[in-house]
Amino acid sequence: MSLVAIVGRPNVGKSTLFNRLIRERRAIVEATPGVTRDRLYGHAEWAGRHFTVIDTGGWVPESDDLLARAVREQTALAIEEADAILFVVDGREGITPIDTELAALLRAACKPVFVVVNKCDTAEWDTAAAEFYALGLGTPYPIAAASGRGLGELLDALIAHFPEVPPVEPDLRLKLAIVGRPNVGKSSIVNALIGRPQVIVTPIPGTTRDAVDTVVRYYGEEYLLIDTAGLRRRSHIRENIELYSVVRTLRAIQRCDVAAVVVDAYEGLRDHDKHIVADVVEARKGIMLVFNKWDLVEKDATTADWYLQRVREELPAFPYIPVLFVSARTRQRIANILEVAKRIRERRQYRVPTAQLNRALLPVIERTPPPAVQGKEIRINYVTQVRTEPPVFVFFCNHPDLIPDSYKRFLEKVIREHFDFEGVPISFLFRRKNVPYSLRA
Repeated sequence: MSLVAIVGRPNVGKSTLFNRLIRERRAIVEATPGVTRDRLYGHAEWAGRHFTVIDTGGWVPESDDLLARAVREQTALAIEEADAILFVVDGREGITPIDTELAALLRAACKPVFVVVNKCDTAEWDTAAAEFYALGLGTPYPIAAASGRGLGELLDALIAHFPEVPPVEPDLRLKLAIVGRPNVGKSSIVNALIGRPQVIVTPIPGTTRDAVDTVVRYYGEEYLLIDTAGLRRRSHIRENIELYSVVRTLRAIQRCDVAAVVVDAYEGLRDHDKHIVADVVEARKGIMLVFNKWDLVEKDATTADWYLQRVREELPAFPYIPVLFVSARTRQRIANILEVAKRIRERRQYRVPTAQLNRALLPVIERTPPPAVQGKEIRINYVTQVRTEPPVFVFFCNHPDLIPDSYKRFLEKVIREHFDFEGVPISFLFRRKNVPYSLRA
């Protein structure tokens, strides 16, 4: 997936553009409740091309302020890692010395750069955008990020510069990403799984800087383990190597089949653990929660049940995620990670026969139909699964745009009650089509 960095000086509208790009992505499932989104990255889509967007802080040169130095490091790293760069400037203020300095840095990067002249709310401001040709970075694109004006032309030009993805032979091995906050024992888990210290393990948070692939054979099957650097909140990224870790971890999630989100059992579930869970679910990957360092927890016969209850209370939107309690140091239940990952992938690959799906769901829908919206009665006639990995279900109904989010959650609950999709995020589409109820037979 291509990576696009948004750069520019403060107060030119970078975050507004970032939010606009994220809203352009049309999710097929409603927003996850109860999980906040304080991120410097997001996923966007235009004309069928998906890409990741990195939002950097405002570039302030020649400042000794700690935060300003961190922002410069983040910006430089984002430029280095990006496949394309959106250089945002203020069309109403014109070219400033900071714009000129940042433009020189971008010219040296030898990357596709798009000069985004923001705050051009009307056509009369478009002519003023011509001033930015002087930056030496090619055609300026006048837009209004707040309203979306002019964004289509910019995005058309952007995706035209994305590198073509060459066809590759499919790798049929299960790809398992080990993700989580720093210092929760991700590398120790990989070492325990492979039985030898192939990955450096230290007590210093953030030791792993890149995503590292390791092959492990278990009962005659090969698994590709992807060990990743720990994710951190935006406010905690203070050096460019941390942003590098975030980018690599996101890419690891995108290319895995199943992600094991590692949590420190001694510390318990933290807010940022929930953020990482939401990232994996948003990517529609298989998922499990792995509480590591279980040997450090004082336990009795009810401890595991108490932890599980807390997880269900703190992650109410994800009751389908399996929870494991392991110790990388003692290797306690460590092999369960591979066994659960295998089962999750099998569930991701399962396709429910259409007749069986309708026999299970339509009677429930008939007993508990969608509520009327705007005085219109909503009828769901037919459902079918249209793809696997991830599973996607299409519901045909008379008013697809009026299905409430609460009813979508009800449908997901019904599907999970009838079919085993533990550890598997599932997605819904709603389409207009008049199909007689007799097809449910």
